[in-house]
Amino acid sequence: MTPTDKNSQTIKSTAHRLGFDFCGIAKAEFLEEEAPRLEEWLNRNYHGKMGYLANHFDKRLDPTKLVEGAKTVVSLIYNYYPVQNLPEGKSDIKLAKYAYGADYHDVIRDKLNEFLELLREEIGEINGRSFVDSAPVMERQWAEKAGLGWIGKNSLLLNREMGSFFFLAELIIDLEATPDLPLAKDYCGTCTACIDACPTDAIVQAGVVDASRCISYLTIELKEAIPDEFAGKMENWAFGCDICQDVCPWNRFSRPHQEPAFQPNRELGNFTNRDWIEMTEETFKRVFPKSAVKRTKLSGLKRNVDFLNFKRPSD
Repeated sequence: MTPTDKNSQTIKSTAHRLGFDFCGIAKAEFLEEEAPRLEEWLNRNYHGKMGYLANHFDKRLDPTKLVEGAKTVVSLIYNYYPVQNLPEGKSDIKLAKYAYGADYHDVIRDKLNEFLELLREEIGEINGRSFVDSAPVMERQWAEKAGLGWIGKNSLLLNREMGSFFFLAELIIDLEATPDLPLAKDYCGTCTACIDACPTDAIVQAGVVDASRCISYLTIELKEAIPDEFAGKMENWAFGCDICQDVCPWNRFSRPHQEPAFQPNRELGNFTNRDWIEMTEETFKRVFPKSAVKRTKLSGLKRNVDFLNFKRPSD
């Protein structure tokens, strides 16, 4: 076994110990093929009001600009598929599955910090940084390059063994490790379920999403009023959206996560539409104390629920 093979083995065994479902390794290098795609996506204003996505263009494509001397990008998958879905009937106000429990940024960041420390104990001094949806890192492209799956028509990473209900995270380190090979092809085939199901026509072509039309963007990222053109098209999503994942055939392989922090607040599990509509600041803080839902604040959540045009009990 070569030293780089041994490093790869250590990285993957450590990932497994920390509860990551999959771990892939790629050489840290400029993402040459992605540069024109990213540029075109930005030029078409598919990022909407998310101006930060146009910043740090070079850093998004070159990990050595994020970590000096970077040699390896470690991509990690962490499952969040719930043990039991919250009410998701046609008339129910809905919440994206990833937001049921504690904020994934906090949960996974702690694991990544521990990951780096364990590697240093095992191998020696390593310079690196960890990322979980928190910096200009093209996480899906790196995960694809590391053989963890392929980018589906809904632009999400798909994994043949567990679908797409998972978080991606990365370690960019100056340790050399034997890279994995990307898959030889994607496995979407002729399926267009996600494209057909999107009520706002956000998937403009295979693998390309106009984020400014995506329900997740409209309910989370957009700070202004939701445009009237989307009235009647939100399918009762108050925070995020899972439509393109719910209809994906590969998600029949999703299995419940093992992370206690991702369990929903018991009160949230019994929420009715009336609870969503009449939510107070006190209830919001009690039900979502460490949740990603706090990003919208109560005012943003109320804006979303009001846009869904549910009648209040007193109406």
